[in-house]
Amino acid sequence: MSIESLTAQLRDFAQDRDWEQFHTPKNLTMALSGEAGELLSLFQWLKDEHVSGWFNDASNRTAVEHEMADVFGYLLRLADVLDVDLETALRSKIDLNGQKYPVELARGNALKYTALAAKRAAEG
Repeated sequence: MSIESLTAQLRDFAQDRDWEQFHTPKNLTMALSGEAGELLSLFQWLKDEHVSGWFNDASNRTAVEHEMADVFGYLLRLADVLDVDLETALRSKIDLNGQKYPVELARGNALKYTALAAKRAAEG
């Protein structure tokens, strides 16, 4: 299923229920944040080494999938309401991040781009 068809399905879902009145950018952003928090809460106290075993449990996997779907759904609704082409926006952001995080400086570390720029300047 394409992003366009998912967006249309969500739009129809909201229209059928007369929910478009509630789907303002502010409300959708708040809902998106809330759902991201619910996803985060599933992992909050897990140790990294226990995540894969925890995730292999069917009920945990389903909970994660549902929260991820909620996040994705609200993001699609927000993009629809604001008329943002997510594919174009993501491709543009990937290109920008490629400039901010050049492979030769960013490989194997988690430094922020400002620290990488400082590192590049120091190596100059």
